Amino acid sequence: QVQLVESGGGLVQPGGALRLSCAASGSIFRVNVMGWYRQVPGKERELVATITSSGRTNYIDSVKGRFTISRDNAKRTVYLQMNSLKPEDTAVYYCNAQISTIASGYRYLEHWGQGTLVTVSS
Repeated sequence: QVQLVESGGGLVQPGGALRLSCAASGSIFRVNVMGWYRQVPGKERELVATITSSGRTNYIDSVKGRFTISRDNAKRTVYLQMNSLKPEDTAVYYCNAQISTIASGYRYLEHWGQGTLVTVSS
């Protein structure tokens, strides 16, 4: 059983900062790409940023220069440092990871966290 547990969401004023964390646990063989998505009610979930096991990163244009994704492979944890937050960043943020296990036959399967709410408002 694999779990992704997120933390770090909350209420912040425009221009402020938050750091999200997501830790993977369970009978894990390997973790491949990890990432963060976000979703606003009534809209589709959108990719925010991803990071490979070797550290290659990718961001959507609207967060470039403001958000930084990083990971600690030993802790199987991915982070999202969010600076200069804007009201339009308000959403539920979901952690995603490609994880292989013995039960999956060592194939990478996608796993999701439960989501953490980020609210940017004055």
